[in-house]
Amino acid sequence: MNQVGFPLLSLLTFLPLVGVVVIMSVRGDEAVVANNARWTALWTSLIVFVFSLLLWVDFDRGYAGFQFTETLAWLPQYGVNYQMGVDGISIMFVLISTALTPIAILSSWNNPARVREYMIAFLVMETTMIGLFSALDFILFFVFFEAVLIPMFIIIGIWGGERRLYAAIKFFLFMFAGSMFMLLGILALWFHDGTTSIPAMMHIPLPPHLQFWLFLAFLAAFAVKIPIWPLHTWLIDAHREAPIAGSVLLAGVLANMGGYGFLRFSVPLLPDASQHLAPLMFTLGVVAVIYTSIAALVQRDLLKLVAYSSIGHMAIAVIGIFTFTVQGIEGSLFRMLSHGFITAALFLCVGVLIDRTKSQSMDAFGGVVHRMPLYALLFMVFAMGTVGLPGTAGFIGEILVIVGALKVNFWVALLTGTTLILSAVYMLVAYRRVVYGVIARPELRGLKDLGGREIAMLVPLVVLTIWMGIYPSSFSTFFDATVTAMAKNHALAMSGGGSGAHLASTANAVSTVAMAGGAN
Repeated sequence: MNQVGFPLLSLLTFLPLVGVVVIMSVRGDEAVVANNARWTALWTSLIVFVFSLLLWVDFDRGYAGFQFTETLAWLPQYGVNYQMGVDGISIMFVLISTALTPIAILSSWNNPARVREYMIAFLVMETTMIGLFSALDFILFFVFFEAVLIPMFIIIGIWGGERRLYAAIKFFLFMFAGSMFMLLGILALWFHDGTTSIPAMMHIPLPPHLQFWLFLAFLAAFAVKIPIWPLHTWLIDAHREAPIAGSVLLAGVLANMGGYGFLRFSVPLLPDASQHLAPLMFTLGVVAVIYTSIAALVQRDLLKLVAYSSIGHMAIAVIGIFTFTVQGIEGSLFRMLSHGFITAALFLCVGVLIDRTKSQSMDAFGGVVHRMPLYALLFMVFAMGTVGLPGTAGFIGEILVIVGALKVNFWVALLTGTTLILSAVYMLVAYRRVVYGVIARPELRGLKDLGGREIAMLVPLVVLTIWMGIYPSSFSTFFDATVTAMAKNHALAMSGGGSGAHLASTANAVSTVAMAGGAN
C-alpha cells in the first residue's frame, strides 16, 4: 500500500483555512479587498484540488481498508482520537469536494455584495466537507457533519433570494433535528463499544435490538441530508433561494453526505437492521423516484425542476445501497458521483440564464440556441447525462442499480427503472422549451453566448460526464475492492441469522487482514 510521507488528509482539510486567514488580513478599499478575496479563494481551492490528486495517484486500488491514515491523541481516556483516513468509497467524495469548490467560486465571481465574507464561507465549507469524508472517529465525523451547516446557512441566509431567511432557517432546522437523533446514536455506540473509532467499531458486534434503534437514529440524519421523500421539502426552498454557487455545493456534495453515511455506518455497522429495514428504504426510494419525476414535469421554474430531479437521482442511490449487492452499491456510488457534477452543472446552466435575463422561468425563454449555440450544446450534454443516455455518466449508475435491484426484487427494479422514462420526459420537455423554437421575447435577441469564465466552469464538467460514461472502470477501480468486501461481509452476516453482527465484524476483520497481506 503506497503512502505519501506527510499528513495529506490534514493538509487538504485545513489548507482552505489558510486562505481564510489571508483573506481576512487584506486591507484597502472595497474593490481591492473584493478582488483579492476572489483570487485568494480561487487559488487556495485550486491548490487544494492539486494536492488532492495525490490521493488519486498514490491510492492502492487493490486494498479494501483505509489508507493515508493519521491518528493523534485527542481524548484518549474516553477512547476519542483525531483519526483520519480514506478508503475506496470516501476518496471519491473527497475528490469531488475539492473539484467542485473552485467551480463554485468561479460561478460567484461577479457577486457584488460582501465578497470577502462570501469567499470565506466557501473556503470554510471546503474544510468541513473534506474533513467529514476523511474522519475515522465518530465524534470527529459529527463535528464536521454539524459544522458544514454553518457556512451553508450563512450563504443562503445572506446571499440568497427574497425568501432567503425562511429557506435558511428551514434548512438549518431540518438538518439540526436529524443530527440530534444521530448524536443519540453515537452516544449509544460510544457507551456500548467504549470507543468512537470507526474502524474499531466495525469489529464489535451489536445486539439486533440495539441495531434497530441505531438504524432509525442514523436514518433521521442521513435521510434528511440526501434528502429522501418525505423529508425533502427543505431542499426545494434552499435551491430556490440559494445563490447558484451554493446550489452547486448543496447538490454536488452535501446531498452525497447522506448516501455516504448509509455506506459508512448503516450497512457495515448495522447489518441486521439494514437487512430487515431494506423494504422500507426501497419503498421510500421508489416513491421518491416517481413523485419527484411527476413534480419536475409540472414545474415552470428551472431551479425547482433541477432540485426535484436531484431528489429523484439520490433516491436511486439509496435503492442501490440497500440491495447489498456489488452491482447495486457500485451503481449507487456512480449515481452519487455523477449526480454531483451533472446536477451541479445544470444549476450552473440555469445560473447563466439568470445572469443574463434575471429570470428562471421556462416561459421567459425559447429559441436560446439561435443566440447561444455553445451554451445549448453544453446544456444538452448535461441534460442527456441526467436522462441517463448511454455514453454519459448518468447511465452507468442507473443501469447498475437496476441490475442490483433485479437480484433482490423484480418489482423494485421495474419501478426504479421508470426513472429512465420519467427523467427523459421532464428534462427533454424543459430543454425544448428553453432552447428550441423562435425568439418571441425582444430581450432575448441580445443574449450573448458563454464567456471564458463560464466555459472554464462548464467544460471540465462536460469532460467528467463523458469520461465516466465511456470509461467507467477508471473510477470503479477505486472502490471495487471496498464494495466487494462490504457485500461479502453483509452476506456472511446474514447467513449467521441472529449473530449477524458478530459474523459481519469477523468477516470484515478477515477480509481486511487478507487484503493487507495481498497488498504487501
